[in-house]
Amino acid sequence: MPKVYTDKDADLGVLKNKTLAVLGFGSQGHAHALNLKESGCKVIIGLYEGSKSIAVAREKGFEVVTTAEAVKRADVIMVALPDTKQPACFEKDIKPNLKKGKTLLFSHGFAIHFKTIIPPKDVNVILVAPKGPGHIVRRQFLEGKGVPALIGIYQNPGKDAKKIALAWAKGIGGTRAGVIETDFKEETETDLFGEQTVLCGGTTALVQAGFEVLVEAGYSPEMAYFECLHELKLIVDLMNEKGIAGMRFSISETAKWGDVTVGPKIIDASVKKRMQAALKDIQSGKFAKGWVKEYQTGYKKYNALLKAGEKHGIEKTGEKLRALMPWMPKRNIKGAQAAY
Repeated sequence: MPKVYTDKDADLGVLKNKTLAVLGFGSQGHAHALNLKESGCKVIIGLYEGSKSIAVAREKGFEVVTTAEAVKRADVIMVALPDTKQPACFEKDIKPNLKKGKTLLFSHGFAIHFKTIIPPKDVNVILVAPKGPGHIVRRQFLEGKGVPALIGIYQNPGKDAKKIALAWAKGIGGTRAGVIETDFKEETETDLFGEQTVLCGGTTALVQAGFEVLVEAGYSPEMAYFECLHELKLIVDLMNEKGIAGMRFSISETAKWGDVTVGPKIIDASVKKRMQAALKDIQSGKFAKGWVKEYQTGYKKYNALLKAGEKHGIEKTGEKLRALMPWMPKRNIKGAQAAY
């Protein structure tokens, strides 16, 4: 087990007399900015002119300036922009205003690891990546707790990069839970692998396939939805709280027997082989190149695949059934924007 850094290992004083800039005010950006401000740090927000987030950030009490001005004024700059938007913003607004001694901070290593951004050698480049979405990072902080986080050092010309990373992690509440050191390569490649094969890609494909098999066999879409999607959360929550063995302790003997005998036939050696192929595509840069090309050519395939997913039968069934569940937040994904 790698060393776990906690509050006692991090000094917020490292950020004293420094100006911190958060570029972007989305899910991670707003959480980092608010938590740091409430930890006593001086935080400014950098946004492009005309951004819808300007009013939101000002309402939260922040000084909002242009991205270029924020970089100029700050000592530590968090690039809280989507991976696809970072390279153009870096060339136009960030790079011209970087000076020796400044620190660039990322919450995901994609742009640095796959070199869509090449930072100058005289600035620190660090990673602070909470292992949870921004609204959870914020909520845990307000409750006096924190979300575990990763830190990583890519460049350290100032010889203080790790201290700054730990201080930032403390400022957002990460050291309350525990912080582990990694590097940009490991964080990026494992993050992409998890998203593609298990958390998002693997799970959605498994759920849709299970739903299709039941409906095609003549069962009602409502039953298929409950069994293949709705109850998934209950199982994942148990795994999250107690591990796989703990989840098995909480389910029936029949469910356990089906789990250990049928599960490995579904997710078998051939699936693992394709997972390994997906990992190779990530490690070689093939996935990153394809994704960069996709957004450079206008997201055609990306948008078409998302649209096709929205038309899947499980979506209509789910919409009807969720309307019967008063505890479910009512959300319409069409044209919906994140809260920040």
